[in-house]
Amino acid sequence: MLGTYYYHQIIRKTIIAFGTLFNEIYIKHDDENDNEYSEMRVPLAYGPNQKFLARLEQQPELNKPVQITLPRMSFEMVSLNYDATRKTSVTQSFKASDGVNLKKVYLPVPYNIGFQLNIFSKLNDDVLQIIEQILPNFQPAFTVTVDLIDSIGEKRDIPIVLDDISFKDEYEGDFSTRRALIYTLNFTAKTYLFGPIASSTEGLIRKVQIDTYASTDVNLAKREMRYTVVPDPIDAQPGDDFGFNETWEQFSDSKTYSPTQQTDI
Repeated sequence: MLGTYYYHQIIRKTIIAFGTLFNEIYIKHDDENDNEYSEMRVPLAYGPNQKFLARLEQQPELNKPVQITLPRMSFEMVSLNYDATRKTSVTQSFKASDGVNLKKVYLPVPYNIGFQLNIFSKLNDDVLQIIEQILPNFQPAFTVTVDLIDSIGEKRDIPIVLDDISFKDEYEGDFSTRRALIYTLNFTAKTYLFGPIASSTEGLIRKVQIDTYASTDVNLAKREMRYTVVPDPIDAQPGDDFGFNETWEQFSDSKTYSPTQQTDI
């Protein structure tokens, strides 16, 4: 049953969307006269905080300018869990077009992706500048629009919820040991995972039929005229250049069309 290959890159796109939120964070430094003398964009990379702490501890050049190494930020995906609170029927589906063919798509499965954002800094003022540029945007969620499936243009608003914040001061050892203030922010992205997408012609409306009546009495009124419209050609697909054939018929037989039997009775 399993084994049909498909890959929508939804988790990858969600990771990229999360990281993009924090790739334009800047800090500034002022002198004693409140004149700005430096501005830098805070580096952002994907990886666990232990990796960056190890790089700081193994840095052989202790006189290297601090701004080259710190502050910086890192983020990583830490969990992937099914969200039962957003569950929908697994058998429901909808139709979507890729511009040429009609596709049958089952409703997606809700999953929560956990992210951890770590902020490293030597100076407390630097990390506070970064924090204050992030926190006001999460109340407690910030919504981003992600193009989950390019082929059918399926875009969804993904709330990214700020769960909690913690911080610690990594400063142990002698005076040659580099200090690192670490703020850790945990987030949850409420995304959706889609299954395989199959081509389908089911659900295409190829005929519209309307019966008109001379009275609004549903019990006694009989049909008077019938309007029918079909595509031309009849086998036209979404995205094709097609027209319509319209016909009008007049009746005096007092019959009524049965949708279940698809005939006049």
